Order: sequence, then structure tokens, then C-alpha cells
Amino acid sequence: MKITFLGGTETVTGSKFLVETTTSRVLVDCGLFQGYKWLRERNWQEPLFDIKSLDAVILTHAHLDHSGYIPALYKQGYRGPVYTHHATKDLCAILLADSGHIQEEDAKYYSKHKLGKHAHPQPLYDRATAEESMTLFQSLEFGEIIVVGDLSFHLQSAGHILGAGSVILEAEGKRIGFSGDVGRPDDILTLPPKPLPDLDLLLLESTYGNRRHDTENPYKQLAKIVNEAAQRGGAVLIPSFAVGRAQTLQHMLTTLMKSGDIPKLPIYLDSPMAINVSDIYCHYSKLHRLTDEECHRMCQTTTYTRSVEDSKALAQQHYPHIIIAGSGMASGGRILHHFKRLLGDPKTTVLFSGYQAGGTRGAKMLDGAETVKIHGKWIPIKARVEVLQHLSGHGDYVEIEQWLKSSDLKKQLSIQLIHGDPEALESMQNYLQSETNFEVDVASYHRTLHV
Repeated sequence: MKITFLGGTETVTGSKFLVETTTSRVLVDCGLFQGYKWLRERNWQEPLFDIKSLDAVILTHAHLDHSGYIPALYKQGYRGPVYTHHATKDLCAILLADSGHIQEEDAKYYSKHKLGKHAHPQPLYDRATAEESMTLFQSLEFGEIIVVGDLSFHLQSAGHILGAGSVILEAEGKRIGFSGDVGRPDDILTLPPKPLPDLDLLLLESTYGNRRHDTENPYKQLAKIVNEAAQRGGAVLIPSFAVGRAQTLQHMLTTLMKSGDIPKLPIYLDSPMAINVSDIYCHYSKLHRLTDEECHRMCQTTTYTRSVEDSKALAQQHYPHIIIAGSGMASGGRILHHFKRLLGDPKTTVLFSGYQAGGTRGAKMLDGAETVKIHGKWIPIKARVEVLQHLSGHGDYVEIEQWLKSSDLKKQLSIQLIHGDPEALESMQNYLQSETNFEVDVASYHRTLHV
């Protein structure tokens, strides 16, 4: 058996791992490259494998850096199954269609305003293709065993977001784990990751391989930021991932208003995708920590702005107020239109609530950029830029080490570190080598590993 690393190596995006046995070929994760332009350009390169010989795709979870290339694969002729958890399928139906729509709109905008080097910019895929690709999805429960040729696999809960799982794959007498993105033991919304079974090889995420999570109470931190913004009389703009993060923020803000720790300000969820995701979270109430009552309350407290007209009307709302909108790294979505309006206002607060991949607007703003380019124009940043560190859906290097130690793993286990920036990968390798008996290596792009 061999594994070829086609993404998610030396970076935190584009996760793709090709597993080949003597008779079978499956792709574990099928993500988009995001962030730096040189990374995004990989999305347009020809796949390094024969799509028609691919027997199946297995998804760990719905985030686009793990699922967002599926419509492109479909566009190139793939018609095999895409296996994933029921909740992940429901989330992908929203995320992939939205991804196609955003790409269509961006292509139209760049064509209209003659931005970029292409005379007629084209999307990687459109909304219709994304919707058609959902016909390939075959969903399953955690623990349900699926056989593909001479290999078998199942998913087990990994925390992180709704439906996220680690893939446990067996073939040719070996058992391999693909961690996917691993959640935290004390997350506000998600349940802790399930310990791993005995493995020969583990592909392990390293997003927080060189950072510990802030130990400050996130409710107190959020209350302080919102109260200061309210006193200044400005808007709080929160770029947010639609899956998990938007729901966590809704719940936290609702809880703080109920307790009187922050004033009862208008909250607008300006993301049709996040609105639909909130409904899915309420449907799968047994897969997260919130009760039915808490789900209902956060939805009642928040005003949903589904249409473009409703979104534009937010410019006329009284201040202070709170707007939660995609995307989480400010790489697209409605948050950019609010940025164009309000970044130049010193009364505005921009609150990031999660990891910002290198090259994204979010990363540049957190690094202290004085201007940011939006739709071809440079926008001055006078707003206060804050970050809520504790809300990351990824376990840090100590939390992941504790997860490994709670698992039934062999001492001679081999680990390939994936899904991390170079500094995080190196730091996590050093830490695990010093704290465990595992053999730890860093996976490299396009490398093939024989198991």
C-alpha cells in the first residue's frame, strides 16, 4: 500500500491523500488550497492521478480546505462515491454550493471591472456543478464499516465541527488513521474527539503545533471587547466561518446578554449559509453540547439577513450593533462589503475568532496592516482589530498529545505530520519526539510513502 500526499502538507489547506493498494484507489479528503496566490493556483493544476481509476473519496469533514475540490473533481469526470458522515453531507450541500456561487460572482466582478490578468475570468466551478456533485455523496454513521475493493474504513468522531471524523482505514494487514481536524476537549460547542484505536500509521494535523490556546475565559474576553465597542458607539464586525464558529458566537453573545454581562445589542447573522448551518446544528443536537433550548434561544436572539437587500440595509441600522458574516478569514463573502464601509471608522471593531492562514486578509490585518485590498481597491484600516483566541476548533499541540496518550496506540507508531504551516510542523515534531515514543516525521508535498 502507498500514500501520496497531494495537499495538506507544509500548509494548512488543500488536504488530499491518495491511498493505493494492489487493486483499489481512494482519496482521503478533497480540499481546496486557500490563502497565498501560489497556493490557490494549485487548484487549477491537473490532478496527478487518473480520475477515472479512482474508486472512492472519503471526507473527514465539511470545511472547504477538506471538501471544496469535490465539484472540480466532478467537473473533470469523477462519478464514484463520496463517503462521509450524515451531518457532513448536509453541511457540504450548503458549503459547496456557496463556494461555487462565490466563485461565479467573483469572476463576474473581476470581468466587469477588468481586474486581474485574464480577459474573461472563469470560476474553478460554478454553483450548478457543486449542486450536481452532491449526487455522489453516500453518508454513514460513525463506526459504520464500508468496504471498497480490498480495503475497508470507518469514521470516528473527531470533534472540531459537526460531523467531523477521523478515518480509520485497513488494507493489506495495516491500519492507518487520518486524523482530519482534531477538536478540543473543552470546546464550547463540540464534543471531545474520540480516542484512536491501535494504528500502524497516523496522518496527524498540526495546525496549532507551535501554539497553546489562550487560557483566558472566552466569555470574559468577548464581553470586554463588545462593551468597549458599545461605549464607542460603533459596529462590531465578526468575520466568521459558517460552520461551528458562527453558532458558537451566537450562543456566547446570547448567553452574555441573558446574564447582563453585555448590553442587549442587535445581532445580525449576515450569511445565508451560516443561517442554514444553524438549522442543521439544531437538527443534530446529540452531536454537540447545546441543548434544544439553547439552540432555540440563540436563533431567536439573532436577526437573520438572508437576502442581498437585507444585507445592504444594515448600512442604515443604528449603532452600536454586531454583524457576524462570512468568510472567517475575510477571503470573500459579505463581510468584505461591511469592511469597505466601516474599516475606515475608528469606532468600528473587527473581531477575528479563529486561525488566519498566511496570505489571507485576516492574517494581514492581525499582523497590523494599515490598508487591505478589497475588490481591487485599497481600503485604509482605522478600525480596532481584535482576536478571540480561545474559540479555535483545533486542539493545540499539548491537547493533541493528550489525545494520543489517551488512545490505544502502539509505541512503534509512525506519525506523518500534515495540515500545518512549516513552523508549526517543525515545533510539533520536536515536541512529540521529546514527549512520546512515536516515530514522527513531516510529510512533504507530492511525496509517496510506502506502508
